[in-house]
Amino acid sequence: MNSLFYLTKIIHKRFKPFNHKFQYTLLTMYLDYDELKKITKNIKFFSYNKFNLFSYYDEDHGFRDKRTLEEFVKKFLDKQEIKYKNLKIKILCFPRILGYVFNPLSIIYCYNEDNLISIFYEVKNTSNEQHTYFFASKEIKNKEEYKHQCNKSFYVSPFIEMKGVYKFTNSISEEKLSIIIDLFNDKNEKIFTASQFGNNVPLRSMTLIKQLIFNPLVTFKVIFAILYEALIIFIKGGKYYSREKKIIDSITFEGKL
Repeated sequence: MNSLFYLTKIIHKRFKPFNHKFQYTLLTMYLDYDELKKITKNIKFFSYNKFNLFSYYDEDHGFRDKRTLEEFVKKFLDKQEIKYKNLKIKILCFPRILGYVFNPLSIIYCYNEDNLISIFYEVKNTSNEQHTYFFASKEIKNKEEYKHQCNKSFYVSPFIEMKGVYKFTNSISEEKLSIIIDLFNDKNEKIFTASQFGNNVPLRSMTLIKQLIFNPLVTFKVIFAILYEALIIFIKGGKYYSREKKIIDSITFEGKL
């Protein structure tokens, strides 16, 4: 199958106004969207749109309602007149574990046959709001590593101001993945880095069982870790920036890959 599992280390590192770092390890799925039903048949403890020890739900991504991820992707590819003949969609995300997940970042890769034509970066905050940064190219040669950037358009951390520029470095293969997102302020100073590094692990039921045994309820730990680290930053004297409530999810087209 084209779908993969990675055991990944996620690292958040702040550089200004002081240094601060935390990290956690979590199983990450790289799912070929066309294979979801097949994976459900082959892996005992995984389900598509149904409760299980591990699962993937359409409502966690894209439109976040009953519509599919394919509908979401096609709408915005068509809007930017990105042509495709044989569209393949893959998504890098955390699984639901016992029905719960928090995905700070999910990445949707879209291929015209074997050629990458777009990347969607879905960003969520702890208020269950979502913004998607969308990059696409009408013609592109496959690369081992993609680099692109855009202005920050979404409130994530209460201790980081809205003004800023994201710089993305994205590399994924069958063996490993490397995702680095650097945030720079208006003085071009790096203030924050979020990174995810991982190696391929077997796509089978035993991998899921090991994750559950050695890292139980880890998705609950992720949200609590983020809130705990926010408290530490507050104690250290981090400046607080209030949030303007988002009514609906949003998406911005950010140019070529």
